[in-house]
Amino acid sequence: MAVPQTEYEEFDLIIIGAGSGNTIPGPDFADWRIAIVDDGRWFGGTCLNAGCIPTKMFVHPSDVAREMRQGGHLGVHGSAELDWAAVRDRVFGRIDSISQGGEAYRDHGEPNITLVRETVQFTGERELTTVSGRRLRGERIVIAAGSRPRELPNLPFGDTVISSDDALRLDALPASLLVIGGGAVASEFAAVYSAFGVEVTQLNRSPLLRSADADVSETFTKLAGEQWSVRTGVTVASAEHRDSGWQLTLDDGSELSAELVLVAAGRIPNTDRLGVDAAGFDVRADGTLAVDLGQRVLRDGEPVDGIYALGDVSSPHQLKHVANQDARIVAENLRRTARGEALAENTLGPVPYAVFSAPEVAHFGLTLAETTEQGMDAFEVRHDYGWTAWGWALDDEVSFLKIVVERVTGKLLGAHIIGPDAPILLQPLLQAASFNQSVRGLARGQYWPHPAATEIIENALLKAEEELQA
Repeated sequence: MAVPQTEYEEFDLIIIGAGSGNTIPGPDFADWRIAIVDDGRWFGGTCLNAGCIPTKMFVHPSDVAREMRQGGHLGVHGSAELDWAAVRDRVFGRIDSISQGGEAYRDHGEPNITLVRETVQFTGERELTTVSGRRLRGERIVIAAGSRPRELPNLPFGDTVISSDDALRLDALPASLLVIGGGAVASEFAAVYSAFGVEVTQLNRSPLLRSADADVSETFTKLAGEQWSVRTGVTVASAEHRDSGWQLTLDDGSELSAELVLVAAGRIPNTDRLGVDAAGFDVRADGTLAVDLGQRVLRDGEPVDGIYALGDVSSPHQLKHVANQDARIVAENLRRTARGEALAENTLGPVPYAVFSAPEVAHFGLTLAETTEQGMDAFEVRHDYGWTAWGWALDDEVSFLKIVVERVTGKLLGAHIIGPDAPILLQPLLQAASFNQSVRGLARGQYWPHPAATEIIENALLKAEEELQA
């Protein structure tokens, strides 16, 4: 039964979004009346249901198959058949039960929590209205509404034009797939589908992984093009759907055809669906809500006490590990304000990026070109996988690590890796940078297992120390 328009349901805390926002309610808030509002297709957010977790569960079998097929240079000869339905059902047999269980628990398992599975909009600073007419008012509100795939005007989403939300749940594989986009999402899906035997063409107006270091981007684009078709420097001028699929004309006059199109050309913060204008909150040019270091939403440049935002709706990074850190700060500040204490500030950095494609890519911080643009005195060293014993084991002649170092202090300003286990190899460098450690002494101040992949890091650090001493 809809609540009459003149009445409000009152809450101590309203959380909009059940992704990272869903991690906030806990024992500390057991005596608060809390509403969790979410209109997603699945409960638990993008990462759990259609993003980071299920994609990596597809990536691993894809990598196993690819290594078997490409093992001839190691003396390994064989083939591998990937069963789409078996992989898909294994993945979502686990994912969906977690999502459904989480929703059931929030809906029925906690007497202080009300689950509202509706779209909602602000009608005032602390007032919300759902599509069915329910009116909610919260002393505190957390906006964690996430983001959604960007739709292209000439290729609207439908049965034969899909977004990343649907890409892993197909009943059957297409014979051919056109992937539009050159970022992490597009590049991961292109690698997965290619490994499953689909004829993949990846289309992008710039080199793939453009935001990465230039050498990394160039190398990745080249290696991707050796595994599936890659077209860069072009865009879709027009698109026509035919019985056999899509016929696309590109801006250079060439044509492409594919049975299925996957549009992975970025994501849009869901801010525009929340009616935040009614509350007067500040929205940045990229569509995200402006927040301060305590994750409080801004209005006319000033923080609004008790109103917080986190994750994709307020962060330019659009990364789950960033959203989780935002949520930790918000939860802490909800506790602190209840105790009358000063707010915690979200100063964690730098932010790591990882791309689980073929090959893997990981990076954080500045490139050498960016330090030059900023007038910094820095240098770069590179170490190839093939210059270590582990690289010999892999017979790897293409992968490499680059680190960027500030000349005076020896501080790590950035690291850029392309090759096997790049996200794992990034972490020790990220740790050093996060704790403002100089590269001086890092290599010889600890043991490095021989002949492990981490010797790639060791040797790069030694090169950096030599440069500092020159």
